[in-house]
Amino acid sequence: MATSTATTEISEKPTQRTSDFSFLLQVSRPGLWTTTAMFYLMPLGHADFLHSWKLWLGLLYVLFPLGLLLYGVNDIVDDKADLLNPRKGTFLFGSRGAAEQLKLLRWQIAAAQIPFLALLYFLIGPRILLWFAAMLLAVAIYNAPRFGWKSHPPFDVLVQASYLLIFVLSSWLNHANPLPWQTFVFGALFAMHSHIFGEVMDIEPDRLTGRGTTATRIGRIPSKFLMAGLLCAETAIVSICFRDWTIAGFLALGAIWFVLDATFVWKERAYSPTEMRLFMWGWNIAAVLGIFWNWQHATLTRPVPNALF
Repeated sequence: MATSTATTEISEKPTQRTSDFSFLLQVSRPGLWTTTAMFYLMPLGHADFLHSWKLWLGLLYVLFPLGLLLYGVNDIVDDKADLLNPRKGTFLFGSRGAAEQLKLLRWQIAAAQIPFLALLYFLIGPRILLWFAAMLLAVAIYNAPRFGWKSHPPFDVLVQASYLLIFVLSSWLNHANPLPWQTFVFGALFAMHSHIFGEVMDIEPDRLTGRGTTATRIGRIPSKFLMAGLLCAETAIVSICFRDWTIAGFLALGAIWFVLDATFVWKERAYSPTEMRLFMWGWNIAAVLGIFWNWQHATLTRPVPNALF
């Protein structure tokens, strides 16, 4: 009996470790890694991927430890809503953790930051402390109980501009030229329309738990028109300031898609889990293509001379 018990305990430990690691991976949102990587790599243009260990260090940080911080706090605060959300509990859309996992998560988030904070301090200097402070402030403003912006439209959308801090980190770490202000405006609008898309997919669980978001407040169809409007603004910036007709064309197609979605296709109907997975795979393919295009052309790193703005 003792041998049997010992064998059971040994066999359970790897399973638990695998389960915990899978949970942490889900928390970091692998379904958004390509988008995060696109933001991180945008200032670098035609970077030497093979020989820059600092590039890989920063990329590793923004994908996993930073993902744990940005989305892990959100998972802790949204534990009840996530139980009702059919797209949670996956690598594409994020975790649905058990109570004991979420209780431990806050310490795992902190532990993941410490070694990277030390390395980045060594490589960048004291200003990295300001960067971490700004990121922590954004996370706190978004997730704070009662007063958090995640439940106070339109601030739930506006705070997504904090993703621009990834531009700053990449430029500092890799000694790249700062991006022009037009790229920052484009990045902020891109982050905002991406967030609204997630809110549209979460309208039902958010309403069931009483969480107010821009999408629950204005409704599914107006939210899709809002995304189309943001995409039109992004199209204008890319075409006028950077003359990149390929990126502008993809953005314009996205705007047209959401108009058709709102008026002819889904309208008020909620997306099914299968449809949401297909959308996310399409999103990831588009982000990978964006990374490759930026590496080849780097058009968003330099506005054309004599642009209107």
